[in-house]
Amino acid sequence: MSVSIEPTSVTTRSDDPAPAKGANAEQALRPHAEDAFAEELQALAAADDRPRPARWKLSPWAVATYLLGGTLADGTVISPKYVGPRRIVEVAVTTLATDRALLLLGVPGTAKTWVSEHLAAAVSGDSTLLVQGTAGTPEEAIRYGWNYAQLLAHGPSRDALVPSPVMRAMSDGMIARVEELTRIPADVQDTLITILSEKTLPIPELGEEVQAVRGFNLIATANDRDRGVNDLSSALRRRFNTVVLPLPDSPEAEVEIVSRRVDQLGRSLDLPQAPDGIDEIRRVVTVFRELRDGLTTDGRTKLKTPSGTLSTAEAISVVTNGLALAAHFGDGVLRPADVAAGILGAVVRDPAADRVIWQEYLETVVRERDGWKDFYRACREVSA
Repeated sequence: MSVSIEPTSVTTRSDDPAPAKGANAEQALRPHAEDAFAEELQALAAADDRPRPARWKLSPWAVATYLLGGTLADGTVISPKYVGPRRIVEVAVTTLATDRALLLLGVPGTAKTWVSEHLAAAVSGDSTLLVQGTAGTPEEAIRYGWNYAQLLAHGPSRDALVPSPVMRAMSDGMIARVEELTRIPADVQDTLITILSEKTLPIPELGEEVQAVRGFNLIATANDRDRGVNDLSSALRRRFNTVVLPLPDSPEAEVEIVSRRVDQLGRSLDLPQAPDGIDEIRRVVTVFRELRDGLTTDGRTKLKTPSGTLSTAEAISVVTNGLALAAHFGDGVLRPADVAAGILGAVVRDPAADRVIWQEYLETVVRERDGWKDFYRACREVSA
């Protein structure tokens, strides 16, 4: 017997993107993608005349346009959510239109979660069917749990069953998300094998099963640094099409990503725009890329690499914090002193080894670089 599990939250069944969830989504500190970019999704849906897979809110072409940005025929500008190779996005989108799940793989800070959320928002209009992977994630988070008051009072029943986000996505034909898959214990990971291969979830306590309806798929994320934490079994890995998200391939691309996200975060936090902030953003990106690559941008000096990842996401955090310092404790202009402490915190993760690497970089590279004297002095002050 198969069973359809009713979702526990209200969802939209029209072709339009889902409306904002919650009583006051506009006041949310970090709105869901489908709320923050609702106007873009609505404009894409109205202009989208291409074939859509079952239960998709947009066609694959429109989903890719939503992520990569573009201008619609009516002049509506779609902002890019991901700056990177177009083919990567196209492969990810087409994977979701097949019967294979999607695994987004990459080093920390390559926008895996960001891309996952926006894919789910564009395809299903709902990015909230999420399982956050940790070392303590139980099997119930992927399969289902029980309302123990109902269970004790009446025994196993439909009313006592609590569906997981994955079960709800199967029942409604939507996209489920599993973050940090390799953080989840191996035996819990393998709960996904039957779901992804047979597209069914048995409920032996009720003698029933949930069968996935058309439109269901799953996006998982994992990072390269977690290899060996809880490696995926070969059986589970075969159920995924793996797409590797690379680091930005050029300083200009990384500066664009950081600038765009800092602007978005600054507006959500009501921070004023920093005049000429692009100079400090470019400086932060340069420092991170050189230490990450172990080589200066001119290729002349080899550098020791610190233990931190120095990802694009960390650069965004450093600049956003610097912007807040400039706004609340400065004159509103983003200066070297506003980002110096954040860079130190990102680089020096191991107080012993990383501090030596940072001091060497300051004295051999930063000190001798034209136009970086103020930055050198600010970094020396916070490093003392």
